[in-house]
Amino acid sequence: MERKFHDELGRRSLAEPYAQLLGLEVVDVQPGTAVVRMKVLPKLENMFGVTHGGAVFSLIDEAFQLASNTHGIWAVALNVSITYLAPPEGGTVLEARAIEMHKTKRTSLYLCEVREAGDGKFIATAQALAYRTAKEIRF
Repeated sequence: MERKFHDELGRRSLAEPYAQLLGLEVVDVQPGTAVVRMKVLPKLENMFGVTHGGAVFSLIDEAFQLASNTHGIWAVALNVSITYLAPPEGGTVLEARAIEMHKTKRTSLYLCEVREAGDGKFIATAQALAYRTAKEIRF
């Protein structure tokens, strides 16, 4: 049952119009963790020709969204604090990983990082806090 639920979370993520706009790919969804990839494309560049910080943030946010909802209780973001460490190279694939660090009945905390999939270059890190509603996720 759990595997089917996590697979369905991944499928629904891929069906999001915003995820499709960014070209997000769900790699893995497990209890309290998720991995999502995105290829760095010219359409994601800012006015200076480097990947827009909003695109990197969105990649983190998608991994966080998936990880925080793996327990079957609808979770929503309360706060996300991101630190950008380096610009990604054009054409590379970025990989965001969100890992649950702490969970209570009402909140859960995640450590997120983005690296280039090929060489592991560290792009960004984030700490994300979710509010766990009392609503059960039903598909």
